[in-house]
Amino acid sequence: MASSNRNVPNPVRTLVAFFAVLGVLTAVMFLQGSPVPKLGLDLAGGTTITMTAQTESGKNAPADQMDQAVKIIRERVSGNGLNDAEVTKQGDNVIVVSVPGDREDQQQIIELVGTTAQLQFRQVLVSGFGGGDAPDEEQPAVTPSGPATPAPTGAPSASPTDKNRALSSGLAAAPTETPAPTATPAGAPSPAVTEPDPAEADEDFSAVTDKAVIQKYLKTVCPKKGAKVDGADDPNAQYVVACEEDGSYKYILGPVAVPGTEVKEANVSAPNAQTGQTGWEVVLTFKKNGTTAFGELTKKANAAYLTNPMSPEAQIAIVLDGRVVSAPQISNGAILGGTASISGGADFTQAYADNLAEVLKYGALPLQFPEDKQTVSQISSNLGADQLRGGLIAGAIGLGLVVFYCLWYYRALGFVAVASLIVATAVTYVLVVILGENANFRVSLPHIIGLIVSIGITADSFIVYFERLRDELRLGRPLRSSVENAWRRARRTIIVADAVTMLAGLVLYFLAVGGVRGFAFAMALTTLIDLIVVFFFTKPLVALLARMPFFSKGHPWSGLDTSQLHKPTPTAFRAAKRLEA
Repeated sequence: MASSNRNVPNPVRTLVAFFAVLGVLTAVMFLQGSPVPKLGLDLAGGTTITMTAQTESGKNAPADQMDQAVKIIRERVSGNGLNDAEVTKQGDNVIVVSVPGDREDQQQIIELVGTTAQLQFRQVLVSGFGGGDAPDEEQPAVTPSGPATPAPTGAPSASPTDKNRALSSGLAAAPTETPAPTATPAGAPSPAVTEPDPAEADEDFSAVTDKAVIQKYLKTVCPKKGAKVDGADDPNAQYVVACEEDGSYKYILGPVAVPGTEVKEANVSAPNAQTGQTGWEVVLTFKKNGTTAFGELTKKANAAYLTNPMSPEAQIAIVLDGRVVSAPQISNGAILGGTASISGGADFTQAYADNLAEVLKYGALPLQFPEDKQTVSQISSNLGADQLRGGLIAGAIGLGLVVFYCLWYYRALGFVAVASLIVATAVTYVLVVILGENANFRVSLPHIIGLIVSIGITADSFIVYFERLRDELRLGRPLRSSVENAWRRARRTIIVADAVTMLAGLVLYFLAVGGVRGFAFAMALTTLIDLIVVFFFTKPLVALLARMPFFSKGHPWSGLDTSQLHKPTPTAFRAAKRLEA
């Protein structure tokens, strides 16, 4: 026997709940920013960066390293896969990166994709003023954080400086640049060039056994910003000379204690007044071996602090691509929890933190891409706009044919299909705008193609349900019971069909790149929306209309007039009975 309809949901409540949720999403769309979708590279234009790899031998870069570089850069610029960025390899040494955006984003994009991201943690052995800009409290600084072993009671303390350094008396007088030599009279002997004498320097070089490194340190005058000392990023060097990013300090650093490959996660943490966090931070989580190595490094630095709070060896330098991001002092015990946070001052903005986290998260580039071998150009959206116009015309024609067919074949019932298509379009638009603001989703031509294709998928769901409903009416059942019986039979088919489409879209999304990936995402999104609309709008609306005499009495224009429906064959009648039993 047919099941009872006592447990059927109230269609009015379902429709009210559906439109309430849609109203909330619409409010979110207007409150979060512009209620207009973000456009992709082909519709809004953008920036193209052509980068040429450089090898030490000057030969072509190995294919496997180029492929790895393409993969890392692609993950950096489109980590969530929704911003319509494109990364392709051309020839043997060239990588082309195309990202939606304007000229204001160029430098940010170049820094993001071109950074080699060789992260190193080294102990500071010697430190001094670099001869560049004076220390500035507004420059970014980095401080490890996490569970720490408490310092013993009565341990000496020191007041750290603006960059978490306890400066010794040896740093009281900053080294100055050597003055330019005066002109020498013709024929006069040239003055002898003497090497700097470490004994005359204020710094303590007892922890450094390589005299060549000491001489290099004494000669080094840090650039004011951006450049690095030659060899500062050499992972195999026992000692390196490195400068702070702003040129304010220079260092002699010990061997690499924790390489960047031991970083497991890098996430951005927003300011939080409740926890006392006043600025943006990048929180690093180390792998198992990295946790152990970082704990030993901080234990060693903390021991140096307990022996002499002014010792440079109490500092740990965090080196990124040969530049010291910061050198915090470990004064509160060893950090054994496997975490460290990179934070800073006014220059450490959300954009800076996001970029740094992306670079550290996806790893180091295996090749160098010098800035002097990079070219930047702008992409016009004119061609994409023409293609969009043609695509929208094609979509409008297709939608018009679907609407015409529904109204011609299903008559008044066809308006349910038209209303469902309108609602599905509204839901899609709202979600696209929300995803644009929160996931950087940008609508491109492949996305629009996927949305147009979904019109047919959505119409299929309505047709399956309507045909099941008409089959029930052919068997002589009343409309209200036919609505529920037809839904129980149709929803299986709808779910299976949409599940297959969804599965195809997901597989295509994870295996493809570029425009094909965008098409797959749009198709999967609209398939999910189709299920939501059919379950929470189309079916409840049909159940509500079944209570109206115009439909329940089978008006000729209702589309449910049994006199106009063909009688079922005996085979179909027996099949229906088996389903009913």
